[in-house]
Amino acid sequence: MRPSARPPALTAHTGGVRAVAAVAAVVTVAAGLAVRAGADGAFAKYAGSALYTVLLCTLVALCAPRARPVVVACTALALSWAVEFAQLTDVPAELSAHSTAARLVLGSTFNAPDLFWYAVGAAAGWAVHTGVRRRAASAAGRAPGAAVPR
Repeated sequence: MRPSARPPALTAHTGGVRAVAAVAAVVTVAAGLAVRAGADGAFAKYAGSALYTVLLCTLVALCAPRARPVVVACTALALSWAVEFAQLTDVPAELSAHSTAARLVLGSTFNAPDLFWYAVGAAAGWAVHTGVRRRAASAAGRAPGAAVPR
């Protein structure tokens, strides 16, 4: 369907989801920077891993605003795990050696406990996304499980 042919309710819904996702992405990055500045050790490392996946959840929701929360969370988790398993090769370490951005996005060394903390981040992202959708549905006068107009 062409964007101009979308029903106004759908356009408003996807725009609202994108706005919330964009704000959530900024808040997640700020939380990650705060954790990094205010904590150290295992807490900072694993909070950063969980927040990495939460950030991916917000970016997936931004790109696919009609996706169900479980799809958003599973996609973010799969991406996180793919990046972590890629660290078993030399590619992320090589790229990270030459670029701060690559180091932040790809990391450099495989760490098995990160896989668990990515799942924690995906669960947190799913819970927040589900709660936001329920709240929006009740504010719009729909039942919490009702389909979004298409």
